[in-house]
Amino acid sequence: MAGNLNSLIRLHEWRVDEKRRALGDLLGLVADLEHQARRLEEDLKNEQDVARASPDEAGYLYGNYAHAVILHRERIAQSIAATEGKIAAAREALNDAYRNLKKYELAQGARDTREDRERERAEQMVLDELGVQAYRQRRR
Repeated sequence: MAGNLNSLIRLHEWRVDEKRRALGDLLGLVADLEHQARRLEEDLKNEQDVARASPDEAGYLYGNYAHAVILHRERIAQSIAATEGKIAAAREALNDAYRNLKKYELAQGARDTREDRERERAEQMVLDELGVQAYRQRRR
């Protein structure tokens, strides 16, 4: 019966690892999106500098570029917001999986402790019986 609980523990450890990996993937995605947003802002500042340097040539093109940057920035912000919602759900799923794992680990620990006590009690009974037999033999 203890083997069944160990199998459940391994299964739940695997589930916790899967949830942890999924959460890590989502956190990595947010980091990538934030990096894209920073790079987009840097590119925008560079384009603004170029537009200031030569307003006749860049002035016409900069408006379209700025509009595209604004749309791209909004898409990145929406993606970050959606991913943060998924992160919250993934964290909750990870917490649930971890709680389930802990339940089985605690149950297995209690079972192991009970089996150890029973084994020690049986050993003590054997030792007591040997002691009684030795005492009886000495009294004869």
